[in-house]
Amino acid sequence: MRRILFLLIFGIAGLAILLSLGVWQVQRLAWKEGLLKDIDARIAGDPVPLPVAPDAENDRYLPVAVSGQMLPGEVHVLVSVKQVGPGYRIIAPFLTDNRTILIDRGFIPTTAKAANRELGEMDVVGNLHWPDEIDGYTPEADLDDNIWFARDVPALANALGAEPVLLIARSRTDPGITPLPVDTAGIPNDHLQYAVTWFGLALVWAAMTVYFLWRSRAPSKSEAQ
Repeated sequence: MRRILFLLIFGIAGLAILLSLGVWQVQRLAWKEGLLKDIDARIAGDPVPLPVAPDAENDRYLPVAVSGQMLPGEVHVLVSVKQVGPGYRIIAPFLTDNRTILIDRGFIPTTAKAANRELGEMDVVGNLHWPDEIDGYTPEADLDDNIWFARDVPALANALGAEPVLLIARSRTDPGITPLPVDTAGIPNDHLQYAVTWFGLALVWAAMTVYFLWRSRAPSKSEAQ
């Protein structure tokens, strides 16, 4: 009897833990979907002038319109685009209201690295962004070939003589460059899979508990004789 009681308590406790983890992931899913919806609305909002002192938290994804001059010089950040393949993001300095900021102009294939890009006066609409792309596994930039492996904003700003402010264009700045505007596709949202996993484990746990309880109640061969 003690063994049955122990298995019952142990089984109920484990089931409660697994179900609570599943419910928590469902709650996280609702939170993440709301967050992504808010970010999408912010990204697509009406553009405003460039803030005097952009804030990395409060102004992230802020839609901005700037007028000024695309300056010579650019940095190539190696990326891969789905259904297209490898290429480069073009990061260039942009002079606006006596300030030089960084513009992520968009994507070019590797074969267009040496092509001439349009410079001079233009209007750019985009979103402010502070990507967190640097970690211990990020290779150092190949400065000789001008190939970078992440948008390290402070390092890019230092290389191009600009403020550490990055505006990702959502309007075309050159016929040969495809804009890669900011979106929420790269923000992970795996909470549904996590919830299904925890609920699945809870189902397995319940089945195992029932099985072991049944085995404990079943008479042994010696008792049956």
